[in-house]
Formats: sequence, structure tokens, C-alpha cells
Amino acid sequence: MDRLKAQAAKNREAAQVLRRRGKDTAAKGMEDRADELESGRVTDCTDAVSSLISWAFRP
Repeated sequence: MDRLKAQAAKNREAAQVLRRRGKDTAAKGMEDRADELESGRVTDCTDAVSSLISWAFRP
């Protein structure tokens, strides 16, 4: 869950940059994604995918 919160924070920072550049639609999309990441509806599968890849490429 910490990875998702960290990514949400990065998305919000990127949204601020986009707003300063006048790209409000893109900024809104980044903020919506940050909200989704923070909501708990998104599953962090990083560890499972990493394990699967390690298993697949094991000698």
C-alpha cells in the first residue's frame, strides 16, 4: 500500500506541473488516478509479478 500512496503523491506533483503549463485536462486525469490509487480499490501486484518473473527466468 505504501507504493500506491507514493505513486499517488508523484501523480499529484505531476498534476501541479501540468496545471502550471496550462494542461488542465491532463492534470485532472493525473489527479483522478491519484484518487484511485489512494482509494484502496487498486491492488498492488508488484511482489507477485516479481516472484513470477524470477521463477520463470530461474536457471
